[in-house]
Amino acid sequence: MTDLFSKFDPLIQQRETLLATGVTDPYNLVMEKVISPTVAICNGRETILLGTYNYMGMTFDEDVIAAGKDALDKFGSGTTGSRVLNGTYQGHKECEDALKEFYAMDHAMVFSTGYQANLGIISTIAGKGDYVILDIDSHASIYDGCKMGDAEIVAFRHNDVDALEKRLKRLPADAGKLVVLEGVYSMLGDVAPLKEMIRVSKEAGAMVLVDEAHSMGFIGENGRGVAEAQGVLDDVDFVIGTFSKSVGTVGGFCVSNHPKFEIMRLVCRPYVFTASLPPSVVATAATSIRKLMHGSNKRAHLWENSKVLHKGLRDLGFQLGTDEPQSAIIAVIMPDLEQGAMMWEALLEEGLYVNLARPPATPAGMTLLRCSLCAEHSIDQVGEILGRFERAGKRVGIIS
Repeated sequence: MTDLFSKFDPLIQQRETLLATGVTDPYNLVMEKVISPTVAICNGRETILLGTYNYMGMTFDEDVIAAGKDALDKFGSGTTGSRVLNGTYQGHKECEDALKEFYAMDHAMVFSTGYQANLGIISTIAGKGDYVILDIDSHASIYDGCKMGDAEIVAFRHNDVDALEKRLKRLPADAGKLVVLEGVYSMLGDVAPLKEMIRVSKEAGAMVLVDEAHSMGFIGENGRGVAEAQGVLDDVDFVIGTFSKSVGTVGGFCVSNHPKFEIMRLVCRPYVFTASLPPSVVATAATSIRKLMHGSNKRAHLWENSKVLHKGLRDLGFQLGTDEPQSAIIAVIMPDLEQGAMMWEALLEEGLYVNLARPPATPAGMTLLRCSLCAEHSIDQVGEILGRFERAGKRVGIIS
């Protein structure tokens, strides 16, 4: 009998080799208690959180928590049904109304996860005979949406407008074409040149989907993302997002102005055949989204945190993923996986949690420590973070 797990043997060996060095398993951390958006107890130690995607710090917002508790009391713990059957409660419609108001768009669909939003929208609108043109560094959910829909995948070099244009010109003029882009790419925290990319896409007759998961809430004048910041939101056909980042809960969504969009509720399989989000979750999401509409002060503070941390890490001698801060994500490049794991562990011992990201999830096969800042990090905490990076980096030998 063929062992279907044999395909994972190289990864199993890599993991065993890494753990044999004595480092803590970086993918098995348990948070024993979460005190705030920026502090938790990990391994019995108070730890600053710098790897949670809780960009706007909404997880402990008093109004958000109160809305969730109220919905839990009034509607119970779950819907036990799909949105097209018994799974649409008043809270789901209110959440979609909040999204429509936030983005100033006509239509909004809420999914049970952000992953499902990409999986559902892409696989439904781009099928056999169509083309999906995407950045080679696109998120796994985007690739999986292409596979599920059986569309032809055409990848282009990361953030390269000329490469995108060349790919588009090679495709049949009358073919269905969907260009899928991300506002902020989650590994390096770099921003896409959406304005130029959308221009060449429209010139080629393609529809455009932009995933703003890592930019919603804090990039753009109203927090609508990179497309808003670059003045091209009206040219985007579909915006995908998630509630698990700036919104501070779980779920995903798509907003659009397409006049036929509502048919998606009947033809999108990951929407039709999945139980809807619990009432308490959509209540927290709707409340958070409406508060983010008035989050300009928090956005300004988050940008200041990003600038201070980026400059501080660079001045200490760390190699970073971007020359300048472009988002709330700052990637610290490591020499290899072993030293990256050692650095991760050293930071945890210093009382700082970050994400260890490794190939194949990372671009160009690099290992990196991904830092995700929060609007609730105080400037004093950012200073503490820099001190802990300096001590850990010198101990491991990453910096001198």
